[in-house]
Amino acid sequence: MDLDGLKTDIRKSEYLIHETKRSTLMKFVFLFSIVVLYFVFVSFQYGIEQGLMVTLMTWSFFVFCTPIADAGFLLDFPVRLATKVRMVYSETLVWTAAFAINIYSLLFNPAVYSATPILAMFRHILLNPVPFWLIIGISAVGTFISVHFGDEMIDVARHRERKKYSRHKNKYRMVVAVFLISVAVIFYYSVMSTLGISI
Repeated sequence: MDLDGLKTDIRKSEYLIHETKRSTLMKFVFLFSIVVLYFVFVSFQYGIEQGLMVTLMTWSFFVFCTPIADAGFLLDFPVRLATKVRMVYSETLVWTAAFAINIYSLLFNPAVYSATPILAMFRHILLNPVPFWLIIGISAVGTFISVHFGDEMIDVARHRERKKYSRHKNKYRMVVAVFLISVAVIFYYSVMSTLGISI
């Protein structure tokens, strides 16, 4: 095996040379590190098996309830590297996996939703389609826009070459703004309803 050739290939890798690809790689390493640390933390509290489930459920919360593709990116990026399949397609599989994990948990392990406040809130969102699924819908729109931007980051070498991002960044910002306003309004009315205050 030619180790010198391998070292040269690594040094010349586009993921170390191109600024956009380097940013993408660093983002993946950062997100992966956070998930590993979170898994270690919850495993100390709940044991490895339940800790893994809490980690997967928390990951699925961020898939469904945030308008950015960071949670899905943990699978999208390695799939893109290994198969060249664009992340916008693999993100569909990410959403399918997150959906399947939640169906399993709701049917066979509902106690997992009591493990953390985020998961308790997530269960409330899932079981109350009106109005909470609006959050999921807006998140889906934002996620798939951001995945398009992520694919473009891998397609180009420099940030200034990102034409899709330049053309659509304001639309994405609008989706994020609508998401934040919707979350604020929905939770405001939810708290008022819980307290028995009519508006």
